[in-house]
Amino acid sequence: MSSTTDTLGLASPRSPRSTPTGGVNWEKWGWIYMRASGVILVVLIFGHLFVNLMLGDGIKGIDFAFVGGKYAAPFWQIWDTAMLWLALIHGANGMRTLVNDYATHVVTQRVLKGALLFSVITLLTLGTLVIYTFDPCPAGAPANLLASFCPVV
Repeated sequence: MSSTTDTLGLASPRSPRSTPTGGVNWEKWGWIYMRASGVILVVLIFGHLFVNLMLGDGIKGIDFAFVGGKYAAPFWQIWDTAMLWLALIHGANGMRTLVNDYATHVVTQRVLKGALLFSVITLLTLGTLVIYTFDPCPAGAPANLLASFCPVV
């Protein structure tokens, strides 16, 4: 007899750490991603809140010019892109785990995971486009709403 069967010829249960196909253990990597992205997100979010709310004029100072000034610097574009991508994928991975735990039918799981994938791809695409194509000096905007570095025409 092989080591995977007992004396009755029945297969013994697999170890929870082994993967059935011998390939990549996606659940393990998803678990690791949740922990790593959570730690990084804490730093990104508190840095974001500190700069936006504690420095300068606080919440009263957040207007179009403030956002335009931030997005004129590549540092803040990268910061916000990292925050967007990490937060959205972190949340989607959590939702995927909930679908795995509570959706009992295979078709329901596929539909929910497909909708989740579609929404994440859409939001990541739109959010990234907004961050990198944001024009802090739009033509025809009132001068009092423009950032200080914008030329007044």
